[in-house]
Amino acid sequence: MKEVYITRLSKFLPNKPVENDEMESILGMVDGKASRARLKILGNNKIKTRYYSLDNEGNSTHSNAEMTANAVSQLFDEKFPISKLQLLACGTTSPDQLLPNHAAMVHGILRCQPVELIAATGACAAGMQAFKYAWMSIRCGNTSNAVSTGSEKFSSWMLARKFQPEAENLKNLDENPIIAFEKDFLRWMLSDGASAALFQDKPNEDGLSLRVDWVEILSYANELETCMYAGAIKNADGTTKGWIDMTPDEWGHHSVFSFKQDTRLLGKNIVPSGAVMWKELVERHNINLDEIDFFLPHLSSEFFRLKIEEEISRIGAPIALDKWFTNLANVGNVGTASPYLMLEELMNTGRLKKGQKIVLMVPESARFSYAYAHITVV
Repeated sequence: MKEVYITRLSKFLPNKPVENDEMESILGMVDGKASRARLKILGNNKIKTRYYSLDNEGNSTHSNAEMTANAVSQLFDEKFPISKLQLLACGTTSPDQLLPNHAAMVHGILRCQPVELIAATGACAAGMQAFKYAWMSIRCGNTSNAVSTGSEKFSSWMLARKFQPEAENLKNLDENPIIAFEKDFLRWMLSDGASAALFQDKPNEDGLSLRVDWVEILSYANELETCMYAGAIKNADGTTKGWIDMTPDEWGHHSVFSFKQDTRLLGKNIVPSGAVMWKELVERHNINLDEIDFFLPHLSSEFFRLKIEEEISRIGAPIALDKWFTNLANVGNVGTASPYLMLEELMNTGRLKKGQKIVLMVPESARFSYAYAHITVV
């Protein structure tokens, strides 16, 4: 089995950073009314700026595929041109369309030679599924290089006009035309962007590389019901009804294609299940916790930082808070792109030295999946 190295990382963040007080002017106000939950949600998640692939009037400036292709292009130069690329693995929660898949659309924009493709679609762990596919391809000798990506275009899903049919329907039913908290919640949590990693079977000749030692991903959907969803509504018994079994009128009246999150389930399950998996990995891989130099947890909100630290300490697998590295406050929650963006930023801080150990942690709340990766600086 070959060793696998991340030799280059890149990112594309569209337009200018959006401050908290600018969000609603770009996304709009549902039924012309300011969100009652916005300030509370922002107070908990502690995000200061994020990026939208929209102009100030809410018009799209970049597609998801365009942002991803931009990030991928930055990985290549004259020394290692894109003509050498063998595999492209793309993860996203928010593809531009159902078909063709996201990886095919990115490949079409790149207009390079034919390459192997894989598209992972889900929530945050989808970026790590693409990451693992690229890693495994080189590790088993299928390819000598590969690119994996994480990218999101959430902003277009969160525009107020997408919720207006539901607001009008609520008025017709003589109800208060305020969209449910489970839908409003994610409007103030998510942002856009793309990031990419180049994997090779040899490290960089000059400078540092990141050897990916292992990648572990588990789903707990066998135990836990749906928490974050889109293109569906959730029934009282915890099951879901998909858009394909609904009428176009129902799509609008229930904002079926909006992102929704059951915050009750999120708070109850996201931390404990991920901590249990971490403890199992520490034991399976015989990890010396004192030798971990950087811990990169994908946090959807700063609300979870201390909760995670308390839980992993309680079960006997602690990582000191001074080893944690995140960039949530500056780039926002970019879903599948977030772990890549943390790793890219860490590499550019100048803090990395050969021999250091990095652990990535990526929880996914859709139906509770978790991804971990162990990386050594070489």
